[in-house]
Parts: sequence; structure tokens; C-alpha cells
Amino acid sequence: MSPDTSLREAWEKIPSPGEVGSEAERFAGRRMERIIAIVVAVGALALGVQALLSALASIERFDTPHLALLSLAFVPWAAMLVACVIGRGVRIAAGAFTVGYLIVLVFWPFVAFPGDLPHTQPWIFFLVNVAGAAAVVAFPIGVQVLWALLGPFLYGFVRLAQGGFAPEFGETVAFDVSFTLILGSVIVALAWMFRSVATGVDDARGRAVSSYAAAAAAAASEEERVAVAALMHDSVLAALIAAERARTDRERDLAVAMAREALTRLANAEASTAQEGSEEPVEIVRIAEDLERSVRELDVEAQLDCFGHGSVPDRVARAVALAARQAIGNAVAHAGGRGLTIVVEGHGETGITVKVSDAGPGFDLGAVAPDRLGIRASILARMTAVGGTAVVESDRRGTSVTLGWSER
Repeated sequence: MSPDTSLREAWEKIPSPGEVGSEAERFAGRRMERIIAIVVAVGALALGVQALLSALASIERFDTPHLALLSLAFVPWAAMLVACVIGRGVRIAAGAFTVGYLIVLVFWPFVAFPGDLPHTQPWIFFLVNVAGAAAVVAFPIGVQVLWALLGPFLYGFVRLAQGGFAPEFGETVAFDVSFTLILGSVIVALAWMFRSVATGVDDARGRAVSSYAAAAAAAASEEERVAVAALMHDSVLAALIAAERARTDRERDLAVAMAREALTRLANAEASTAQEGSEEPVEIVRIAEDLERSVRELDVEAQLDCFGHGSVPDRVARAVALAARQAIGNAVAHAGGRGLTIVVEGHGETGITVKVSDAGPGFDLGAVAPDRLGIRASILARMTAVGGTAVVESDRRGTSVTLGWSER
């Protein structure tokens, strides 16, 4: 598998940035929600066990209403723990516990033991912040803040009502309310902060993926444009030159064949794999033969030498041959084919070098217009696409184009 193929497959596995609100778009948010659920489960277990032990210490005095409130609080509590651990139905279970505990507080003054001492804390005290943490998991930020601020005061009011608003209950209740108010506010603030960070990470990730997708799309469009332009320049221009020089029936038939080949390649331009070639080895001598055939098609005099031996992947052979054919076409079009020399040298199994030179007047490479793709796209970009090199040198003594590729 080539690096380009691996890169395309990796890119295809990246979630589409257009899927706004999808699970893939909220990767960090989902992970953060899972972490918050686990932390809430740990805290709820620690405080809930204290509440349960405190309740069981007085179980011999429980009556039916008291047992009902006990069930209303601890059955949803146990369900919430299980839901947080398995990661399913967390919001529903947490919301049920919060509502159940609120009902327990409302009815507590009616079923509480009137003889409880002011300095003792009933089992409902340990569940105040558990309900606050459950609200963090189950409800929006507004409800979370509302419970963090009003829940402790509701508990304080219930305790004072239990003691008949006696002054001796005031000090203990004030301490309990202060403690639960501070702890509940911290829980809400931390959850909000971590969720905001996760949302920021997801937003940044979404923008990065969107930007990369736009850049990749633009690069793909430009690559396709250059490829089609290079194809048009290579095949169509060669066919036009052959047609313009045709003098005999054989030459005209050859020009028609070249035009037919150009149209066929243009029609198959979208079949990128067919244009790129495969990894099958191609002998160096076959590349030399292809270039010799190109020279005959252009009906020019040229000296072609082939040295060395070896092979290169088919995709490289195609790129080298097309780039060399473009260099030959340039020599014919701009130098009249004077002193046209082609040297093909194989380096065993490690690479190839092809040099095309002419004795024309030369040109200034920097002065070539940006829309002229004969060198930029058909030679330089084509060799770069297969990991090769292309060096163009030109002065008043002539022009040489050196193409190279080596196994890395």
C-alpha cells in the first residue's frame, strides 16, 4: 500500500465536520460526561453509605411513613450508582434521585422523630450534596445553580421545622447549611468549568477538522486542475504538433491516432488509479523504448542512449516517461529539435535518471507565465508527485531537463 493510499484511507476515517451535533463531534464532551458520572458515583457512594448507616442505627424506631421515605431516597440512590457505573440511563436515574430526595425533604417534618437532639444530624443531611451532584448530572446549569443555592436552605428549614424552630437548633443548622452550601457551589462550579473546557476542545477540534477538510478539498481541486491541464498540454499539444507537421498519409494517420489517444486519456481523467499506475516493476529499457517511439511520432532527429539496467515501479515509469515526453515536446516546439539528446540511465533496483537536452536559444525559467503548465505541471509537479526530482537548466547554449527517481 502506497503512502498516498494510506493517507487517503486515514482521512476517510475522520468524521465529517458537517455532522454538527453528532457523537463524533462531541468526543471530549462525551468523555467528560463519563468522568463526571464516575466521580458523582464515588461521592454518592461515600456519602450515601454514611446516610444509610445513620438511618439503620435508628431502624428499630421506624414506622411505616419513615420506611417509605427511606425507600424513596435509597432505591433511586442505588439505581443512580448502577447507572453511573454502567454508563446507561445516568440522567434519568440521577434526576429520579434528585426529585425523590426533594419529596423526602418536604415530608420529613411530618415523620421525623420529635425527640432528636439538636446537635445530631439525621440521615437526610448526608444526602443534600448527593442530590446536588445528581442535579449536576441530570439537569441544565440553571437547575444546578438553583439547587446548589436553595437545597441547603430547604434542608435547614426542614430541620428547624422538625425542632419547632427552637433556638438550640439554630447553631447546628447554620453550620450544616453553610457546609452544604459551599460544597454544593464548588461541585456545580467544577462541573461547569470542566464541561466548558471539553466544549472548547470539541469546538477547536471541529474548526481544525473543518479547516483541514477545506484545505484538502482545495488541494484536491487544484491537483485535479493541474492533472487535467497537464494531460491537455501533453497529449493535445503533441497531437496538434503532429497534425501540423503531417505531410503524408502515414503522418496524418499517426496524428489521428495521437488525437484519439489524447481524447481517451481525457475521458479517463477521473480514474486516478489508472493514471497513477501500480507498483509493478517496469524495466528501464521499456522507458527508453517509449521515449524512442515518442521521438519517431514527432518526426524529429534525436540521439537516444540507454545505459545501466534495472526497473522502477509502473507509476514512476509513467511519470518519468510523460515528463520526458513533455521535455522532448518543448525542445521540438521551442528549439526546433536542434541537438536533441536523450540519455536514459538505470541504477539497478534503486532508481533511474533521464536527461533531455537541446541546443536551442534557451529561456528564462523565472519569466515563464504562471498559466504555462508545460514545465510546472507536466514536468516539475509530475515528478514531485511520485517522489522524484526534476531540474531544468537553460541558457543561450541550450536547455537540459534532468529527471531522477531513487528508492528511499
